[in-house]
Amino acid sequence: MASKAHYSLAGWLLGALVVVPALTLPEVARASPVATGFDATQITACDDCYTGAVNLGFSADFFGTTYTQAYVSNNGYLTFNSGQGTYTPTGLTASYSGQPIIAPFYGDVDTRGAGSGLTAYGTGTYAGHSAFGATWPLVGYYSSHADKLNTFQVILVNRSDTGVGNFDIYFNYTQIQWETGDVSGGANGLGGTSAAVGYANGSGAAGTYGQIAGSLVPGTFLDSGTAPLITTTNDGVPGQLLFQVRNGGVAPPPTGVPEPGAVVVLATALAALGAVRFGASSRR
Repeated sequence: MASKAHYSLAGWLLGALVVVPALTLPEVARASPVATGFDATQITACDDCYTGAVNLGFSADFFGTTYTQAYVSNNGYLTFNSGQGTYTPTGLTASYSGQPIIAPFYGDVDTRGAGSGLTAYGTGTYAGHSAFGATWPLVGYYSSHADKLNTFQVILVNRSDTGVGNFDIYFNYTQIQWETGDVSGGANGLGGTSAAVGYANGSGAAGTYGQIAGSLVPGTFLDSGTAPLITTTNDGVPGQLLFQVRNGGVAPPPTGVPEPGAVVVLATALAALGAVRFGASSRR
């Protein structure tokens, strides 16, 4: 793994090879799924920092272990055994051997740059139930860059009404402009070892991890990417992923199939583009 003190020129050169789509589709108006209220406590501007144990406000059974506290990492994820500042994302698959993790955007967040927002967390109510959430509002990337900013969120919702320890995981996205920090092989926030999205308990056992298709693949999750997080959905809300944790297990697992939200937005944009082209040709 590259050191933040000595990242190589090769990383910059490889990052520069990111392919930018030749066609920019018209933007389709949409509501932001990122919820307000989960920001009572802010983490001071920092790089690779994390909180101490913070109370969830309920008990969460995550793959057979019950937790009442979590640790918020500035780098876009929650852990459960201790705080963690790892910045270059690893795959959240069978090969992952770290501590239990839930990651809406595992990447090298750096909030020290002028213009970056601050990571925050807190408790509240969501979808009609008590919840704990962490929000990364318009945050920059390493090293102290704020020319591109991301806004995303994770919310854990108490669903003890369906069984002891049951909860829901929501990943919410409003804006994803960068995918990589300087020492993860990228340049200007792009390329290299890009962000991972998913969850894992660290055992590597089948059924104890899930990684969203496109993780670690440059150019996928960006607003201008091939599968933007801001339009991806598995519950009908563009920019939102929902995973239900019941009896310790997570469902549904991530899928590699294009999500409905992305398809709807793409179809709408293409229709708008076609209308513009038709109108132009009819005036000839």
